[in-house]
Parts: sequence; structure tokens; C-alpha cells
Amino acid sequence: MTSAPPPYVPGHRLLAGRTAVVTAAAGAGIGGATARRLLEEGARVVVSDAHARRLKESEAELAAEFGADRVTSLPCDVTDEAQVTALFDLAEERHGRLDIVVNNAGLGGTTDLVDMADEQWDKVLDVTLNGTFRCTRAALRRMKAAGSGGVVVNNASVIGWRAQKGQSHYAAAKAGVMALTRCAALEAAEYGVRVNAVSPSLAMHPHLVKVTTPELLQELTSREAFGRHAEPWEVANAIVFLASGYSSYMTGEVLSVSSQHA
Repeated sequence: MTSAPPPYVPGHRLLAGRTAVVTAAAGAGIGGATARRLLEEGARVVVSDAHARRLKESEAELAAEFGADRVTSLPCDVTDEAQVTALFDLAEERHGRLDIVVNNAGLGGTTDLVDMADEQWDKVLDVTLNGTFRCTRAALRRMKAAGSGGVVVNNASVIGWRAQKGQSHYAAAKAGVMALTRCAALEAAEYGVRVNAVSPSLAMHPHLVKVTTPELLQELTSREAFGRHAEPWEVANAIVFLASGYSSYMTGEVLSVSSQHA
């Protein structure tokens, strides 16, 4: 069975007046969809990405639609602590507060473990797990000091739960993101900050098509109960839920955004 995607859900200003930071938000993937959804819900958004040109294009597009006063961008390589610090400093300087952080930056690849070089392992772990750690730490330090609460939402993956050939580095990184989320949530609860994660399976976007074979995409799609991949905005909807007051009693949770049945 293959079903069509549902109608796009309009915004309901769930995040009016909030300031959000979203990493890896340039382009048509989950990060870009999340930035748009946060804006549709009334937030001010600071978007970042390691790709400066695509980031400026995304900022210009969003600013034209939602207003230049609500969209700011700054290139950020999450493996560089100085760039992470500059990103969060900008959010506070520009908007006076930090309410929501979406850690979307991640790096994958397909290589069997016996063929994997140390450099491949290290790069995926540094972007996907260490980058999430650096941004979560930066967010919690500022939210704790401000004393006004806040929300962190990390992007994990069903691969952190389930095995997939050639994905040992990515699976280890995403399982680490899940564990980091749970531990950080226990600590942050003491000062009123919530930390959760989403765990998508297959959300299709142009970059994924470039780095994945058609055969693998077909195989992964066949595992989905709806017979189709998720749209990036469907994952973004779950992120908005976790960022909003509708999830006020949820922390340390990893929310599956998947219809996989195997």
C-alpha cells in the first residue's frame, strides 16, 4: 500500500515570541523544513549551516516571506567550538533571549566496518554526536544562566535503534545522541529546561538522493507502513510539538517519527 502525503498543516502561532536556533538548516531537508515551521508558528529563527552560500540563499528566501527582523543566519561548523559559541552569542545579542535549540547537524555515509578508515569514523562521530554535544552544552549553559527555561530538540535516527549494513559509524553516533539526550534531560530538569529528540526513519530530500543508491531508497521505502517516505515537514511537525507547550511534561524522550514495521 502506498498513501499520499497528508495536507500541509498550517501554523497556529504555538511559538510566538520565542527565539530558536536551528543547525544544518540550509536547503530542503529536515533543518530547512524545521526553520520554516518554527517561523510559521511565530518564532524568530537563527539558521546556521556549514555551507555559507546555501545558507544565505535560505535566509533570503525565509526573510522575504516572514520578514528580515525574524530571520538571521550565521555559518557554523559544529565541529568548531568557536563557531558554535559565536552562533549562540548571535542569537542572544540579536534577540535578547534563547528559547529553542534544534540540533539537526549530522553526517552519514555507507561503508562496511572492515573497510572503514579511522578518518571516516571520526568525521561522522565528530559532526553527528560531538556536534550535538557542543551545541547542547552551549544551549544549556545559556538557558541555565537565564533562568527562564527553554527546550532543546536533537535529531536522532531509527538507525540508533536498528541495524543497517554499512552504517556502524552513523548508528553509533545516533545511538549516542539518544543517550546524550536522556542524560542531559535529567540535568537540565533542575533548571526548568527540557531536552528531547526525534528519531526519523526515511525523510526524503535532494541531498539524500545524491548520496544514496536508488536500490537502497527503494528497500527502505518498502519497510514503511505507509509505503512512502516522510516529507521533511512531517518530521518538523514533531520537532515543533516537542518545542511547544503541548509537550510540557516530556523530557529525556526519543520520539519515533517513523512508520517502519521491520
